[in-house]
Amino acid sequence: MLERPDAAGLLETAREVLLRELLPHLPEERRFEARMVANAMAIARRGMAADAAPALDRLRCLLDVPDAEPDALLRRLAAEIRAGERDPDRPGGTETAEALVALARLRCSVSNPRALGR
Repeated sequence: MLERPDAAGLLETAREVLLRELLPHLPEERRFEARMVANAMAIARRGMAADAAPALDRLRCLLDVPDAEPDALLRRLAAEIRAGERDPDRPGGTETAEALVALARLRCSVSNPRALGR
């Protein structure tokens, strides 16, 4: 972005203000909600920074649909998995498992990066 702070920077600043300046002044029964808002802001910031392109490109190649939009791509993959077409013992099963691991790591890096460890 051309402006500073950018959207991610604004989210981070607002989150810091919420946690450092506002949270201590909230009644105890409202602090949980404030922490949830702060957590949502952190997830949104990580989501903006995440690069889904490699995982999506891998799925497009695997499914041989180079122009598929992410939603359509994931729906097709889910349908093929439900139909048993992507089982481990089928052709492409290993590649499908690797693509799913990459997708899960991407999602986890946004929603819960601590779960990935170091």
